[in-house]
Amino acid sequence: MAIIKWIAGFLGFITTGSPLGALAGYALGALFDNTINTLSGGEKAFAYDNTTRQQNYHQQTYRQQNRRQQGERNSFLFSLLALASYIIRADGKVMHSEMEFVRRMLRSNFGNDAAIQGNDILLRLFEKQKDMGYEGYRQLVWECCAQIANNMTYEQRLQLLAFLAEIAKADGNTHADEITALKWVASGLRLSEAEVESLLNLGRATSSVDAAYKVLEVSPNATDDEVRKAYRRLALKHHPDRVATLGEDVRKAAEKKLQEINAAKDLVYKARGML
Repeated sequence: MAIIKWIAGFLGFITTGSPLGALAGYALGALFDNTINTLSGGEKAFAYDNTTRQQNYHQQTYRQQNRRQQGERNSFLFSLLALASYIIRADGKVMHSEMEFVRRMLRSNFGNDAAIQGNDILLRLFEKQKDMGYEGYRQLVWECCAQIANNMTYEQRLQLLAFLAEIAKADGNTHADEITALKWVASGLRLSEAEVESLLNLGRATSSVDAAYKVLEVSPNATDDEVRKAYRRLALKHHPDRVATLGEDVRKAAEKKLQEINAAKDLVYKARGML
């Protein structure tokens, strides 16, 4: 993915002057502002020249829809990098395993160029965090969370949090400061601490009943009916179709997440004799 495609794709809800726009401007430089202005101007000119021609009107509509979808997808991606820059450094250090997880995710989903450029963006955001200081950058991240919460659907925010939880788990030892940071970001995204615990325990619930209960967001003291309702509620809000507009790769990640939720459900059901 060329860098120009990253920026062109930010015609989602990342705009200059917004918290995420400020980070994008820092990470990508003046090219971000110039590209946004050029694309906006070009779109207006196209609309003016073709207002009386029905065929071109449909072409324009298709292009606008495609651009909106690409903007939604790339806005999601940059939001992930922006929040990851805070989560990765929450324990005071940048782990190679966490950075490699992000690179691998970008490479498999968006190509090798995206992995390289995403890595460069993260490094620039780390520098921004260093320049602003911990509290200043933390406040900016909180404002970014508010912007994301106002523009992303609940299911998209949940998938964003799922990716952040995977990054925190990448080194095999989720630090207490990372968990605190995840819960703080979740609050900014209008998500719950229980959802953080659920996502952190995904993958661990195949052998631990306690972890499986946390995945299902239900107490071990819950009734069988409450467990069933909890699972149905969880399966619905994590359904892959609810993030399909973000791209097939994100949808597949959601499918894997749902498989892990089903594994947790099977373990709890077996332990209770509900199968």
